[in-house]
Amino acid sequence: MTLEPHDTASPPARTASLIGAPTDIGAGARGASMGPEALRVAGLHAALASHGLRVRDCGNLNGPTNPWQAPTEGYRHLAEVVQWNQLVFDAVLAELRAGHLPILLGGDHSLGLGSISAVARHCAESGKKLRVLWLDAHADFNTSALTPSGNVHGMPVACLCGFGPRELTHLAGMPGGGPALHPSQIRQIGIRSVDPGEKRFVHEQGLEVFDMRAIDEVGMRVVMERALSGLDADTHLHVSFDVDFLDADIAPGVGTTVPGGPTYREAQLCMEMIADSGRLASLDIMELNPALDVRNRTAVLAVDLVESLFGKSTLMRTRPV
Repeated sequence: MTLEPHDTASPPARTASLIGAPTDIGAGARGASMGPEALRVAGLHAALASHGLRVRDCGNLNGPTNPWQAPTEGYRHLAEVVQWNQLVFDAVLAELRAGHLPILLGGDHSLGLGSISAVARHCAESGKKLRVLWLDAHADFNTSALTPSGNVHGMPVACLCGFGPRELTHLAGMPGGGPALHPSQIRQIGIRSVDPGEKRFVHEQGLEVFDMRAIDEVGMRVVMERALSGLDADTHLHVSFDVDFLDADIAPGVGTTVPGGPTYREAQLCMEMIADSGRLASLDIMELNPALDVRNRTAVLAVDLVESLFGKSTLMRTRPV
């Protein structure tokens, strides 16, 4: 009997598209505009390629400069924030429609508005469910009435859920005209700094928040099991990784450090469990501020953790221990 040869060809490599957004337009400190280049210098391209991805560097978006002005009606630089987010939205949506995995290199976290709006639009077009993991020290659920600063990087989650100026809350152009997200689609992890009015608003909207107390009480493994529960083959998982999610002792290069964040091992476990889900389909890396870093240490750490998102682990594993 003659046996037919097996087809041993590997599946085609997935394309990861790097999109630089060099601006600190929504932040309260200058320097996040240098984040995309710091991530490139730290070896992000090679790190992703080493895990079987075809990496396409789309370069940097070119938006308005930071005018560094005081708030107007509760917002700083609203017109410029809108322009930057429209650029991000267009770039991320184009990569998603091409079947690529977009990785937004921030830039401050106000840009998560454009990125996640694009993902939400793509999920609506393709019939996918959407789950967003928001890894951050801050809830970013402020509004113009609640914010003590007017910095829009403290507002993106609220805007994504429909609370804010229409040019940001409806950026996605969703079918039916609603906002990009419902609070039930978001899981926030690592939160430890929330303004008083914002805290009440988060509670009122039913946002699912795994703050540092939750991590302390039950451990990162249980937190991630809960945050990832319910994912299936029809779920698009988006991770929005603010580098200040990490403890300031290991990641000093951010503009809004908050002590008491996840340790290196806790952060690695978080990323490895996301990788184990097999559902990661888009990513933001936000708020890296090289001006406040030490020899690009935080960028190198961020790249190390992103490697874990794409499968780096100490041992080959067929199932969780």
